[in-house]
Amino acid sequence: MHHKLQTTSPLILLFCLAVFISCQNKSKQHTENWKSLFNGKDLNDWVVKIKGHPLGDNYNNTFVVEEGVLKVNYKAYDSFNNSFGHIYYKTPFSNYKFRMQYRFTGDQVAGGAGWARRNSGIMIHCEDPKNIGLDQDFPVSIEVQLLGGLDSGERPTGNLCTPGTHVVINNELYTSHCINSSSKTYHGDQWVKVEVEVRNDSIIKHFINGENVLQYSKPQIGGPVDYNVEFWKSQEGTPLKKGFISLQSESHPVEFKNIEILEL
Repeated sequence: MHHKLQTTSPLILLFCLAVFISCQNKSKQHTENWKSLFNGKDLNDWVVKIKGHPLGDNYNNTFVVEEGVLKVNYKAYDSFNNSFGHIYYKTPFSNYKFRMQYRFTGDQVAGGAGWARRNSGIMIHCEDPKNIGLDQDFPVSIEVQLLGGLDSGERPTGNLCTPGTHVVINNELYTSHCINSSSKTYHGDQWVKVEVEVRNDSIIKHFINGENVLQYSKPQIGGPVDYNVEFWKSQEGTPLKKGFISLQSESHPVEFKNIEILEL
């Protein structure tokens, strides 16, 4: 009697592989302990600092919570008047992944700079908000710049800007203020997912809608600042190992939601 050799179908093998990968991904999701930083109800755990106003003064209700969304709103403004603002989470972080969704809405408030149209940012490794000067524009930090399209032309998001800081790119100290990412342009009021992976003073990565669009390393103090100049000059070259996280108000209405962190 002849016995026919049984072979396993390639389709069955592919199916088994797909099931294995799916199980691995689900296992990873279950072990990742993401924490919400925003409760969707109020500004508890966050502190506001707006240029020209003391820490904690949410001038003109710049930051509001509506329908589970944290909004930068200029309804009470006659003119922006360089009222650059930031809202800081209450505690600093060092090694983590940060993610949220954002979108730009409506029109820029009167008096806002041309470059600030559809412009906001996530500031990471920020200096302590308690040390921010009354008339200081921006915290010393690394900025994950968020930009919206201007109806025509390319305008990537998830860029890098460096207020009072430098980073290393391709093994060279990068001292220019901003560098564009490789992301596409997002027009209109669509929600965009942004994620930042921060490894202390080592590698930092920017992701837009799941795509790695920028990477750099060795964040450190350096470059011009508009407050406490002598102190920061004396710190030049010092590695940035940790800091606060803040979200910007730069004259264009913008909304943030699903703000989460995963400490590594």
